[in-house]
Amino acid sequence: MSNNVNWDATGEWKAQGEWGSATTGRTFSVAKWRQRLDELRATHHVPGASLAILVDGQVYEIASGVLHRGTGVAVTTDSVFLCGSTAKVYTATMIMRLVDQGKIDLDGAVVDMLPEFATPDPEATAQITVRQLLSHTGGVTNDFNYDAGRGDDCLAEFVKAAREVALDCKPGTGTSYGGLGFVVLGRLIEVVTGTTWDQAVQDLLATPLGLDHLVTLPEQALRFRVAMSHLGDPGQYPDPAPAWDIMPRAVAPAARVISTAGDMVRFAKMHLDGGRAADGTSVLSAETVAAMQHQEIEVPDKWTVSGDGWGLGWTLYNWDGIKGFGHDGAAIGQYAYLRAIPEAGVAVALLTNGGGARQLYAALFRELLAELAGVRMPEPFAPADPPIEVDIEPFVGTYSRAGVVITVSKRDDGSAHMLYEFVDEMKDMSPPLSMDLTPVSDTVFAASGAGPSFSEDYMPVVFTTLTDGTQACYVGMRTTPKRPVAAH
Repeated sequence: MSNNVNWDATGEWKAQGEWGSATTGRTFSVAKWRQRLDELRATHHVPGASLAILVDGQVYEIASGVLHRGTGVAVTTDSVFLCGSTAKVYTATMIMRLVDQGKIDLDGAVVDMLPEFATPDPEATAQITVRQLLSHTGGVTNDFNYDAGRGDDCLAEFVKAAREVALDCKPGTGTSYGGLGFVVLGRLIEVVTGTTWDQAVQDLLATPLGLDHLVTLPEQALRFRVAMSHLGDPGQYPDPAPAWDIMPRAVAPAARVISTAGDMVRFAKMHLDGGRAADGTSVLSAETVAAMQHQEIEVPDKWTVSGDGWGLGWTLYNWDGIKGFGHDGAAIGQYAYLRAIPEAGVAVALLTNGGGARQLYAALFRELLAELAGVRMPEPFAPADPPIEVDIEPFVGTYSRAGVVITVSKRDDGSAHMLYEFVDEMKDMSPPLSMDLTPVSDTVFAASGAGPSFSEDYMPVVFTTLTDGTQACYVGMRTTPKRPVAAH
């Protein structure tokens, strides 16, 4: 826990007030931000939240609400939450530690280091590099949710099953958010280290960084105060979910770390400190830290996670010239948000367990990052104001990738509509989403009816052409090519 601010085991506040920095002359008010977290959490019906802020080299931790609406157990700063896709930056950091050690070739073909890796396209298989998987440019998909069981061989079995999963696009032709690629990277870590990915998290990250509340397995999480997942309709407090987590063990390198907000910020601090742990130990080289924060590719969808591009694992942001890095995560109603601003030495992590988490994040981070780092975050994604007219006809058609079919149509009145369907192994993930499309620009549309997890009010839908000439539709940062769809 933080040396500055914490709660005891009953949730009682043990320190309040303001802390000042002799170096910067800046004063940070914990009481102010605790009150603001309480207010925004209640406004957006989030059952519980944990907030950690790194400023002037100090980590401050604040907790609000309850871990479980059924039991009423309070959130404390040592409570752990499911952190979803933020797992990708932990996996990326482990890969880059092994690159530093000369055990992995960043620009080598994955199949040369992991012969069990393959795709249905032999030419693509031979081309895909570690760098491409880290930067979401390898063409692999995200929506492949294969349950390979609970055994220590689950990643190996997942990679074996994934050999039959079609690519979203050809390697290097565009960017497509590819969780499957991070499971492959997790398996590569296992082969190189001779241990499980879960153990590698402890050996390569948790132990050297002193993150004693960073775990990956449910049985490890049960040692701590654990946030329960909650689900429900917008505008009211959600109820405890039927299950704490539904993701199979094998997807953990892409979708499951379990952490406190404080430990997440301490992880980010290492990346702000040139790869050094709190005790001065070098975890990553300064050159590797810089490489991870270097933009590999610009993204067409700049709204789903408010990012402008991808580095090696990191989502990259550019707020009017102020650069940052971070990642978002979602796990059955639990949402995690991490932002770091190198020039200000600031990092902020917010962990939540349901409700209008996206709205809470947006309001809180706009205020926090403006005060601490001079950041002006973009306004919420929305249709053009004043409204504009854009003919949807050039984009009408069927777009498909593994697990998903998107149908874009034009109604008789000229308005645009999109049907987003999960199919095959993903068919039970969600009912079809029927959405109206309203223009934002000539190629960007705002979809209504997607739910609060995608955006504050609207879901971005972006039409683009890949470098090989393929027309594609971006939804949720995934590339879905325009092509005929097989029967399901």
